[in-house]
Amino acid sequence: MRYLSIVFLIAAAQGALAQTPAFPFPHHVNHAFGSIRPDHRSQAQLDQDIREAYARWKTAYLRSAGTDGGGNPVYRVLCNTDGNGNTVSEGQGYGLIIMSVMAGHEPDAAVIAAGLWRYVDRHRSGIDSRLMSWNITAAGQPQQGNDSAFDGDNDIALGLLMAAAQWPAGVPVDFRAKALDMLAGQAASVMGPDSKLPLLGDWVTPNGASYNQYSVRPSDFMPAHFLNFSAASGAPVWKAAIVATRTAVEHLQTTYAAGTGLVPDFTVREAAASSLLKPATAGFLEGPHDGHYNYNAGRAPWRLATHALLHADADSARQARRIAQWSATAAGGIATNIRPGYLLDGTPITTTYFTSFFAAPIGVAAMTSPTQQSWLNAIYDSVRTRQEGYYEDSVALLSLMVMSGTYWDPVAIDRIFADGVQRIAP
Repeated sequence: MRYLSIVFLIAAAQGALAQTPAFPFPHHVNHAFGSIRPDHRSQAQLDQDIREAYARWKTAYLRSAGTDGGGNPVYRVLCNTDGNGNTVSEGQGYGLIIMSVMAGHEPDAAVIAAGLWRYVDRHRSGIDSRLMSWNITAAGQPQQGNDSAFDGDNDIALGLLMAAAQWPAGVPVDFRAKALDMLAGQAASVMGPDSKLPLLGDWVTPNGASYNQYSVRPSDFMPAHFLNFSAASGAPVWKAAIVATRTAVEHLQTTYAAGTGLVPDFTVREAAASSLLKPATAGFLEGPHDGHYNYNAGRAPWRLATHALLHADADSARQARRIAQWSATAAGGIATNIRPGYLLDGTPITTTYFTSFFAAPIGVAAMTSPTQQSWLNAIYDSVRTRQEGYYEDSVALLSLMVMSGTYWDPVAIDRIFADGVQRIAP
C-alpha cells in the first residue's frame, strides 16, 4: 500500500512538472533592430497591462464546455455574449495563443489549452476532418455550413505549436502532434495549388468560378505563422506562401492604395488568366465593404508587423509601415480619430465611433517606424484598458502583447543572432 502511494505521488509530481511552462509570462523577446515599443510606461507597467487585459478577456469570453468522454475538461471561447453565445474556430485559435503566452501567470493554462483543443477536436469540419468546423452554436451544432475557415485553423495550428513549446512533455495533450495533423490538413485542403495563397476555407474549390485560390482574404496573410509552420512541418507550401502573400500585398498596396497602404477585406483575380489580385466588389461574400479596409482587413497591420518584429523581415516592415505612417497623418496624431474602416483611398466608411479593433493593429505596425514613437504611445493608451466585445478585445489583447514585448512564437523565442540583434531596413 505504501509502495502504491509513493508511485502515485511520483506520478503526480511528474504530471505537475510536465505542466510547468518552459517560458512563463512575462517572457520578453527581442524585436528587430530599429523597432520601438511604448516608452511612456515601464516594462513592469506594460506587463501589468497585459495581466489586466487578460483578466478582462478571460472573464468575458472563456467558458467551460463540459467534459470529454474521459472526463477531461473542455473549453470554448464565446464569439458573442448574447445568451450562451456561439463559438468560432478563430476564437479557439486566439484562445490557444493567449493561453500559451499567459502560462505561468495563468495557473491553469495547460489545462485550459488542452480543453480548448478538445473543443476543436469535438467539432471537425465535414469536408476535411483535420480542420475545425468554423461556427458552432451554443448547443454544439454547426452553423452556416459544416466547413472550415482558414484564419481560425491557422491560429489554432500556431497556438498548438506554442503550447507544444510551453509543455514539450506532451501533457496533458501532445500539442505538437495535433498541430502537425492540422497543418497537413491545411496544406492539402486550403492552400492554392497554383497561387500558393490561402483559400477562404475547405469549402472553396481552387479553380471555382466565383470562389477560388485567388478570391482570398488578405487578413489571412500571416507570414510569421507560415514561417513557424515551415519550421515545424518541413512542408514547402509554407515558404511558398510567404513569397506569394508578400507579392500580393505589395501589388495591392502599390496599385490600389498607393497613398495609404490599405488592403481590402477580400480580393479576386484581376483578369481570367492573371495571378494578380484586385479588390473584390461589394457583396462578394459578406457585404457592401468587401473591397474596402474593413472588419477583416483591419487585422493586416498586426499580422505584417508581427512578422517584421519577431523575424526581422524588411518586406513586412515596409508594408506595415505604409499603413502606420498614413494613419498618423489621417488621424492628425490623435489615436481616437482612427476610423472604423476606410475605402482604400483613405476615405472613412464612417466617423461615428472609435474601436480598438482598428487602432490596436495599427499600433503594432507603428512599432516598425522609429519616427512614430508618439503615435505608438497614443495608440497604446487608447486601447490598453478598453473593453468592447469578443472580436475587438481578442485582437486588442494579442496586439497589446506584441506592443509590450510579451508575445512570442516558437521560431523567435530563443533565436540567437551572431551580433545579438535583428535588423530590418529603415
